[in-house]
Amino acid sequence: MSLAFLIVDMQKIHLHNQVEQRLVDHACEYINYVADLLRSHNHLVVHIQDIEGREESNQEEYEFIPGIRMEESDLTVTKEYSNAFWQTDLEQILLDHHVELIIIAGLAAEHCVLFTYNGATERGFRPVLLQNGILSTHSDIITSTYRDRNLISYPVIKYMVDQ
Repeated sequence: MSLAFLIVDMQKIHLHNQVEQRLVDHACEYINYVADLLRSHNHLVVHIQDIEGREESNQEEYEFIPGIRMEESDLTVTKEYSNAFWQTDLEQILLDHHVELIIIAGLAAEHCVLFTYNGATERGFRPVLLQNGILSTHSDIITSTYRDRNLISYPVIKYMVDQ
């Protein structure tokens, strides 16, 4: 089975002074572990970058945070809407790579992560959220998001890719 890992909106503009740094660091640890694991087994890692409101004067704020490791093999998809599938080439990229299962992590659980999860479902993919890999500016949102969506933990991902 071909897998893809979507890392959504882990950007300075969304995280700086918005989410406690210890929570960001904790999520980055899980995200980086899973990204490295998937890369080592030739699965797709895609960084989703929100560019809504980006201008010449604020481009640096839209960069990815340094806590997320990026490799040359990773892809970047830019978006202007909460759903990373809406008016982007994400769906075609995933189809071209024969992706069936999409693991989603990043910010924000109640917005872009959830909308991208729903967008994947609507397009016939099987999405799951990375346990401990999603963030929100509201701590109670994480609990409800985990309760209402399919989750996957990093040991299960390791087991899947090692088979």
